[in-house]
Amino acid sequence: MSWYAYCIAERQSFPELARHRRPVPLNGVAGLFGNQTFLFPAGELAVIVSEHGPADSARMDQQAAKDHARVIADCFKLSTVLPFRFATTFHDDDSLRRSVRSNQRQFLANVERLRGKAEMHLKVLVDDTCPGNSARDMTVGLQYLTSLRESAGRQRERQSKARALSVQMHRMFLPIAEEITCKRMESGKLLLDIAHLIDNKTVERYQNKYSSATQELKECRMQLSGPWPPYHFVHRTSGAQTTHA
Repeated sequence: MSWYAYCIAERQSFPELARHRRPVPLNGVAGLFGNQTFLFPAGELAVIVSEHGPADSARMDQQAAKDHARVIADCFKLSTVLPFRFATTFHDDDSLRRSVRSNQRQFLANVERLRGKAEMHLKVLVDDTCPGNSARDMTVGLQYLTSLRESAGRQRERQSKARALSVQMHRMFLPIAEEITCKRMESGKLLLDIAHLIDNKTVERYQNKYSSATQELKECRMQLSGPWPPYHFVHRTSGAQTTHA
């Protein structure tokens, strides 16, 4: 029987592991397909897992992905967590132990860095000031070159607008770290997808700042969710990154 892995947590957060070297049931948290979850001890860490058979692999659908996230969120209430990607499995006890052992230094560093932190997720929708090409033949000659130049110019303007808006958001919310993506929607609007890493103790303050931001930035449609486990910050050290699509 294989193990399905949800996340890594701090062993010290689970007193039931103090006297055990083998996996013990994690009560109150149901895994994928209703399977029992277990705490798998691995040095100073614990891996939250459930048994995973060949039949389960064929059932990995959208509901399974939601249940994966639910288990991580439940564990996040109990400990600092490092989420695994959806559908991460290990063939047996030894393969799971080897994986944790070989990455233990990085895992411990991430746990230390993310202890007491949470992720807030902002979606910001704003009008695109640089509409696309009108319908015309751009397949040959000068028209094609002109279209390329116009397209490059619009992309630069979009990046500039997205960058200015992300800076404004940073000044408003003052996160510890951030991860930002920007893309143009079919509706013609720009969508900024922003993940902010904050201290757990400042969640209420962050929510109050969000309420103020929705009043101040009338040209933007904003949506907030969280606090979440720090999905976007597990493998990062510091700073921010913005990507455009």
